[in-house]
Amino acid sequence: TVGGLDIACMVGLYFGAAMERKPMLIDGFISAVAALVATRIEPKVKDYIIGTHMSEEPGMKVVMKALDLNTFLHMEMRLGEGTGAVLAHPILKAAVEIPKVMKTRDEVYKIFQ
Repeated sequence: TVGGLDIACMVGLYFGAAMERKPMLIDGFISAVAALVATRIEPKVKDYIIGTHMSEEPGMKVVMKALDLNTFLHMEMRLGEGTGAVLAHPILKAAVEIPKVMKTRDEVYKIFQ
């Protein structure tokens, strides 16, 4: 009864991501509201959502507090169109990939022997 079909669609996407055990990024206020709805219906969804940026929308802090999630980008944006997720995705990808290719301390020491 409140909100649009865009929010309903995103709630379904959060469910689908959780079912596939894939992370989903919260980009801004509308996607945060959808994440909150999804977690209220199925709390396990929270294990698969990542807050990207703290939108300047006034309700964003309220929703993120209700989700008990933090964001790692604080850029005073309210641009929409997935801007926070677009900026956050390469950072998250690097966070996952770097440990896979980073040399261990012993491997680095061997280089200089």
